[in-house]
Amino acid sequence: MKAPNRNNRKPTAGNAKPAFSKPSKPMPKRAQKPKPAPKPKGDPDEIRLNKYIANAGVCSRRDADLYIQSGNVRVNGEVITEMGHKVKPGDVVNFDGTAITPGKKEYVLLNKPKNFTTSNDEGSERNVLDLVRTATKAKLQPVGRMDMTTTGLLLLTNDNDLIVKFSKPNQKSPKIYQVSLDRNLKFEDLEKIKGGVTIDEHRLFVDDVSYVEGESKTEIGIQLRTANVKVVRTIFEKFGYNVVKVDRVSFAGLTKKNLPRGNWRFLTEQEIINLKHF
Repeated sequence: MKAPNRNNRKPTAGNAKPAFSKPSKPMPKRAQKPKPAPKPKGDPDEIRLNKYIANAGVCSRRDADLYIQSGNVRVNGEVITEMGHKVKPGDVVNFDGTAITPGKKEYVLLNKPKNFTTSNDEGSERNVLDLVRTATKAKLQPVGRMDMTTTGLLLLTNDNDLIVKFSKPNQKSPKIYQVSLDRNLKFEDLEKIKGGVTIDEHRLFVDDVSYVEGESKTEIGIQLRTANVKVVRTIFEKFGYNVVKVDRVSFAGLTKKNLPRGNWRFLTEQEIINLKHF
């Protein structure tokens, strides 16, 4: 008798092969974005042409751009009108027909005396630059303007970027003035000034104002952030007082300590760093 052929056996529920689902297709790999090629490193000693001009004490960077666009600047004999052009060490730069070189930045603090002006348009030959002529050969310029009657701290430098920075209306460095009036300042007027003053339809905020300790009530200390010295006089004249004298005793954290009237000194490295953080 032949043994039954197990291969011919029909599958039953008990011995049915389990059903398997078809394997899912593998997810396609995301295409990786090509990495940008590294930017070539330029010469660290190269600087933009407008900065080179500003560093030479000729004008601000913004004005330098205008001169460059006008074709008034040559590098190695070639007229440059391209914004962003870089100057390498050894390049010869001519500005409006004159060769220029960027010099070392100098920062001089002067305790300005009376009857010296920061400009020549007041009809006086006595200029603050005469007081610092022996300080350096660099071409210094005053940071902001002070009239002949105003005394106190005045910063002079050949750093055009700093000059432009401190000349902006929104510059926020504090300045403290001691003001001498022709009569006692009423307390109610002091409180009004402390709350802010409107000048030519512009609201001027006063950081602080108070009587000078140990002095009569004609001596007032006032702290402002505006770079315009004339505003100090205008504030008190608005309330009917005549200003006899204005003396700037502090400028952006710098003081008159150990600096007699008419004398000057160089800023320290730390003072320069502090100035650039305002």
